Amino acid sequence: MAKDALEARNIAGEYFKTGYNCAESIFLAFRDWLGLEIPREMVRMTTGMGGGLGQAGCMCGALTGSAMVLGLLKGRTDRDQSRDEAYDLTRGFHDRFESYFNYTCCRTLNPHPFDTKEHLRNCIKITGNTAKLLAGYLNEKGLAG
Repeated sequence: MAKDALEARNIAGEYFKTGYNCAESIFLAFRDWLGLEIPREMVRMTTGMGGGLGQAGCMCGALTGSAMVLGLLKGRTDRDQSRDEAYDLTRGFHDRFESYFNYTCCRTLNPHPFDTKEHLRNCIKITGNTAKLLAGYLNEKGLAG
């Protein structure tokens, strides 16, 4: 049975509202939504991805956070293992994200100055919609539970 993608969107939105950045919100939302047994403290690995990699405005943090979630689900733990499945899943989600938003670059998706009211309002929409997209993608791929 498919898990509710709107629930994932709402969880990510709530994390963002409480002060987590886009990448952190995606990571924490999917940790909860999927019931992943990983330490909450691992969220620190996503902090620098916010703002398009440390506010550089490059690759959207919600997208890079999503790639981390996919890696947690299908990444390899040994160099002799194939990376093909993780690459295919990540590329597929990247393409879905780009198709939905038309861009992957943070500064293009959200041209407002960082941490302004307009920026935060737009970023919560991007983060929530990314969570919804990722949840749907995981459901389609049979990875949501």
